[in-house]
Amino acid sequence: MEDQLGELRARVRCIEEALERAGIPLPGAVKPRMESAVSSQESSGIPSLAPAPVRSQPEPVVPPSFSSFPQAQPEDARSLENQIGSQWFNRVGILAVLIGMAWFLKFAIDNHWIGPLGRILIGLLAGAALIAWSERFDRHGYVAFAYSLKAAGSGILYLSLWAAFSLYQLIPAGAAFAAMILITAFNGLLSWIRDAELLAFYAIIGGFSTPLLISTGENHEVALFCYLLLLDIAVLVLVVLRPWSRLLFAAFLGSVFYVAAWWFNYYSTVQFARTAFFLTCFFMIFACAPRLARIELDEAGSSAWDALAMVVLPIANAALGFLAFYALFDISSLRNAGPWIAVDFAAFYLVLLRLPAQGVWRASSELLSALHLAAAVVFLTLAIPLKAHGRWLTIGWLVEGAALLWVANRTRLLLLRVLAMLCLALGLATLLLINPPASVMPFLNQRFATYCVAIAVFALVAWMARSTVESEPAVAAVRWPALAAAAALITSLLILVAVGCEIHSYWWSMRWRGDRYLFGNYRIYAQFTYSAWFMIYGAILLAAGFWRRSAFLRWQALVLLALAIGKVFLVDMSALSQGLRILSFLGLGVLLLAVSFAYQRDWLNLRGQRGAAS
Repeated sequence: MEDQLGELRARVRCIEEALERAGIPLPGAVKPRMESAVSSQESSGIPSLAPAPVRSQPEPVVPPSFSSFPQAQPEDARSLENQIGSQWFNRVGILAVLIGMAWFLKFAIDNHWIGPLGRILIGLLAGAALIAWSERFDRHGYVAFAYSLKAAGSGILYLSLWAAFSLYQLIPAGAAFAAMILITAFNGLLSWIRDAELLAFYAIIGGFSTPLLISTGENHEVALFCYLLLLDIAVLVLVVLRPWSRLLFAAFLGSVFYVAAWWFNYYSTVQFARTAFFLTCFFMIFACAPRLARIELDEAGSSAWDALAMVVLPIANAALGFLAFYALFDISSLRNAGPWIAVDFAAFYLVLLRLPAQGVWRASSELLSALHLAAAVVFLTLAIPLKAHGRWLTIGWLVEGAALLWVANRTRLLLLRVLAMLCLALGLATLLLINPPASVMPFLNQRFATYCVAIAVFALVAWMARSTVESEPAVAAVRWPALAAAAALITSLLILVAVGCEIHSYWWSMRWRGDRYLFGNYRIYAQFTYSAWFMIYGAILLAAGFWRRSAFLRWQALVLLALAIGKVFLVDMSALSQGLRILSFLGLGVLLLAVSFAYQRDWLNLRGQRGAAS
């Protein structure tokens, strides 16, 4: 008692000195309380450390201001030293105990110290003792260490049961399997009662280790997949009741591992129906889990496991599920089902997106809704190349992009706008790279028809984007004005390229018609036709720019005319015959004079606009 009073008075003295140095008046009621406490202790027989005068009248209490003192910060419990000492060493210790126990069993086997039954009983008793001993540490507040002992004890029990079944054949596979399930169920129930995610994680790891430990190398598809489904459903129930995201991701990885391992070793077309049933069950569990799990990425305490469960898991489940079903249907009689699988996946994610919240079925977050919408669009986009080829592949992607952009215009979804632009980009790439060649007949062929569809689609996109008002901030590259300008420019380029391709095909086909004159001069005629087309299209664009009062169209025309000037002076001067060279220069000169006259007349008052701007 004397030591405690001395320490208390020393602390009070330090506080008073600190207040005096800061110029803060001492409260009058503090010392009398301390003195009365000391006098009461003296009267009870406890000697006082130092006498203190008692004031007759207490001074008025002035509340001290502690705003000038920094708030005491507790020591960081998650420091590197704490993590190394309490977590890393703890897990290494668990691993060391398990390895030591395994080596002990091997050492006992090699030296024949005890019989097989005795070895198994020792392992079972040691595992059970560690689990029972962990309860003592749990009651005294050492929760993490207690869970580690439970994990080590459960691991020893698993190893002992495995040895009893696999090494010594003391028990059948069914008994070992049932005992391991009981251990897993006990740990899972205990984790739910104690609200301990770490203990539940250990239970799930043990549960997914059971099929490996009791494996006989034979094909037991129904038993294996039924057991995995029970584990996954148990994990789903736990994440519905508790926000334990790491369990969900661990169950997904374990299920993928076993399904893939079984597929590459045992699958045959005879097992098609039941394999399709199990794959559907696994896919549905992990597709619906993000809408059932009690996980919110917006919460301050969300971790990397939450991000994995709510972002990576839906993407990985969609991709692996589609690949599994595509491989399942990749047989001669069902090979044409691939595009319809993609359509079915797209329809499923659209339905999942529209399901309202009800009961344990939670409302979809903005991020999860975006992922489901993106998955639906991606699967629809994949269905096109799986079904269509050649020009229909190009037309399919272009029409899908235009349709998605129309929906994005109605719903004001930025993500849908981005996905529409990706579809349009795919269609444009296939148009320019893998479009079918033209026939001998100019303009009346498949290639030019495909170009006409592309031109119509991008013209529609330009009109739609130009007439839409931006309602929300977005990246500059995907804003409606930028999209309208890009679509209009692509439309002009496609018109230029489409006619240019027809010019090239026409004169190239003339080479093989048997006319010797054309055979030697088809290049000359082709070059002249290119120049004429550049000039004509430039004039059309310039006229449209003046008529629509569009500087964007006029600038396109000026750039195209500049290209025509360069071609005439650099190519036509040497490549054309004398007569065609004269026509080329005369046509260019007349066109440029007309353009110059139009700008000098200043029909659009461009000089006045420039003066007003300056």
